Amino acid sequence: MSDDGLIVLRTVRQLVAGEGPVFNVGERVEANTSTLWTALLAIPGLVPGISLNWAAVILGLALSVAGLGFGLDAARRLFGARRLMVPFGALVVVSLPPFWDFGTSGLETGLIVGWLGFTWWLLVGRLVAARAGGGGRAWPLALVLGLAPLVRPDLALFGLLVAVALVVLEARRGWRRLVGLAVVAAAVPLAYEVFRAGYYGLLVPSTALAKEASSARWQQGIYYLFDLVDPYRLWIPLLVLLVGVLALAGLLRGASSQPASRRLGLLTVVVVAVPVLGSGLLALYVTRVGGDFMHGRMLLPALFCLVLPLMAVPLTRWTALPVIGMAVWAVACIAGMRPAYDTLGPNWIANERLYYVILVGKPNPVTSEDFVGHPVAPEGVAALAAAPSPSLALAGPGENGLRWWLFPKPGQDARNTIVWLNLGVTGELAPLSTTVLDGVGLTNPLAAHATGIPDGRIGHDKDLPPEWFLADAGVTDTGFVDPAGVTAARTALACPRTQELLDSVRAPLTAQRFWDNLTGAWERTSYRYPRDPRAAADCRPAE
Repeated sequence: MSDDGLIVLRTVRQLVAGEGPVFNVGERVEANTSTLWTALLAIPGLVPGISLNWAAVILGLALSVAGLGFGLDAARRLFGARRLMVPFGALVVVSLPPFWDFGTSGLETGLIVGWLGFTWWLLVGRLVAARAGGGGRAWPLALVLGLAPLVRPDLALFGLLVAVALVVLEARRGWRRLVGLAVVAAAVPLAYEVFRAGYYGLLVPSTALAKEASSARWQQGIYYLFDLVDPYRLWIPLLVLLVGVLALAGLLRGASSQPASRRLGLLTVVVVAVPVLGSGLLALYVTRVGGDFMHGRMLLPALFCLVLPLMAVPLTRWTALPVIGMAVWAVACIAGMRPAYDTLGPNWIANERLYYVILVGKPNPVTSEDFVGHPVAPEGVAALAAAPSPSLALAGPGENGLRWWLFPKPGQDARNTIVWLNLGVTGELAPLSTTVLDGVGLTNPLAAHATGIPDGRIGHDKDLPPEWFLADAGVTDTGFVDPAGVTAARTALACPRTQELLDSVRAPLTAQRFWDNLTGAWERTSYRYPRDPRAAADCRPAE
């Protein structure tokens, strides 16, 4: 279970407890990137006695296996289901440790693999129907492809390609049918986008602001790409895949009981192009935004898409050699290919699973009890629980290194608040009534809209200074924090646009508040202010 996986679970627990899809009580912040993953986990969350942590692990594994199975069966149908089929592209998926790690990490990777496999299976089903003369229902594919941005926003790139292929496949059946399919595809995501804008006050999840997904960081993205390619010698299976394509060139034009017509051949090319082009778009997008701080994670969907058309191939004398070559690479990968680092590697990219295994001293940390060995978070949670009154807990310098500072919070409605980077562990150990904040903007609306440190670590470059937390909490003691900075932060918090931003997530959700959030979502999403409170005090937005 990764730290980010634990972040998802806290939102699910708040939802099940009746507080809504939020990370902290009293603040409407969308801390989870995958809306559908949150909704799916709420189902076992409603069942008494079930460990939500283990449910996330098992559900992720089940969806990963299902996605692989759908991909394999789609390949069988793509090639006409008349020959002995053997795994080929599937070996890439089952051999790579990042697929193992993130498929069972509590994050949405398993859902992504399952959705991609199922969507591809449905698309191939429409191709098979076209080969048989048409007919059948296309609305299930339209409905599923419309879920793309709810599985993960960047998967809309793949969903758009599927939509184009669906139009090509169904064009002969009339424009009314195409309009109906468009309505089916758009209904759920559009309805949720209206809800998101009115409830959270933004057009995107807070995670997109925290990672500034609209910014270009090509160099870091290339580092991230090669951080996955190099350890596993991925150029080998990619070359073998290319050899496999050449060996199957004739079969890929279409497999049916009768010779393929020119139209059916074109439809086959269009369908096969969807995952290939989708892979390129997804990889390009991830590279553009600088990748991620977790080894391999964000490139797994692109890699899965790339191998979808060749998940399994007919065993012939032409395909035997590439199949054997792929199997040899797969054995070598499983046996010993790993990143050269155990925890934090070059360019601030982490081996996420091993990092937490080493940090907490457990071989497979999953439940709360497994994370009590964390060297920082449990101590802060315990100190806050022992405080005589609601307080703000900040980690800061002490005589013997890092220590927890407690700042009593004024007001009858004050809540305990703890600030620490590892939100998942901290949120797992702290009560749901405790506000758990970060400095990078995943759960903190202030940090999400701050500017970042130039060329900082991906997903962590906001790094909001502690002055903001003290000013927002309204505490009088400043402890280790510069008093002048706290005063400047208080001034900045009173700026009209910043105050409106905070009202959008903290004010009671009335019909008027929902409307104001909805109509102001575009401008609010793009609003940024300087992370330095002294620069932000003049109320000028950052450029």
